Amino acid sequence: MSRFITFACAALLLPAIVIAQAEIQYRLALPGYTYAFPRDHGSHPEFKLEWWYYTGHLLAPDGHEFGYELTFFRTGMDRSFENASAWQIRDLYMAHFAVTDITENKFYYFEKLSRAGPGIAGAGTETLDVWNQNWSARMDGNAMSVVANAGESAVELRLEPEKKPAIHGVNGVSQKAEGAGRASHYYSMTRLRTSGVLRVGTKTFQVSGESWMDHEFGTNQLTEKQAGWDWFSIQLDNGADLMLYRLRNRDGSLDPYSSGTIVGPNSETVRLRMTDFAATPGRTWKSPKTGTSYPVEWTIVLPDRSTELRVTPMIDDQELVTTRSTGIAYWEGAVRISGTWEGKPVTGKGYLELTGYLEQYRPRI
Repeated sequence: MSRFITFACAALLLPAIVIAQAEIQYRLALPGYTYAFPRDHGSHPEFKLEWWYYTGHLLAPDGHEFGYELTFFRTGMDRSFENASAWQIRDLYMAHFAVTDITENKFYYFEKLSRAGPGIAGAGTETLDVWNQNWSARMDGNAMSVVANAGESAVELRLEPEKKPAIHGVNGVSQKAEGAGRASHYYSMTRLRTSGVLRVGTKTFQVSGESWMDHEFGTNQLTEKQAGWDWFSIQLDNGADLMLYRLRNRDGSLDPYSSGTIVGPNSETVRLRMTDFAATPGRTWKSPKTGTSYPVEWTIVLPDRSTELRVTPMIDDQELVTTRSTGIAYWEGAVRISGTWEGKPVTGKGYLELTGYLEQYRPRI
């Protein structure tokens, strides 16, 4: 989310007693938070859960088209600090890396699960500096660099901000459910001019394009009644960007804390409440791996803004089955956008994430 998106996935790895202790040991995401950059690009160990999420669309000079996803998750295990050893398990770090080869209609994904420790995994607190073995995201002057090498696929990219950070929610928090602290601190870098190298198998491509970065941190977001979410990040060719998420309840209803943000060409933001938009699922795709049916085509309507967008997948099979890290299956992939924005024809690209369709996870945060 996304994004608040995989907070709950990380929590599945933790025993219930640790979660109960976390409510005492860790800070809640509460209104009044003031962001400061580049400090807030860094880690926030006072919160239990955190992630850095990169997605993007890349093009080689010969027209070869790709999408990519690189995500780092940190989940706190111990805030007591009674053991000063560098090997104490205070955090677990997970990471997902995926490449959508749109031209060849192929999808590759990889995952890591590591304990914090010297040379293994960690994150700095003063600025962006997060790594999991040989995957990393770091500041590079005023830009960011992301690196991942999984053998079969690899990326090494430089990301230069074209807009200011977009803060989601109200008064510093993105509320996800009723109750104090059922929220996160959440911002996005919605336009990152991207260049670098991507490798698939034995072929290496010089690539350029646009990326999107989400960073979110908090402690206790979701409730037992919530089943999953549908999250959209959309970059339009008119310079506008759109983030939306639908929170789905177990009874089939939509949670009223579903929300979104419009980011204009000049970085101005407009918050969207659930009543300001409708995201309607269309065609589904059934996974041959898990048997799960995902709604991979959508129509998004902003009725007060004369806006209707059609969301279609670049390829259908973009499912990640993360048995060695977060332990769930979800669909996240590159999508195309077409339709109208404020009454004018528009096209664009984006990413779509769909969770909770295989099974309704049981959040313990």
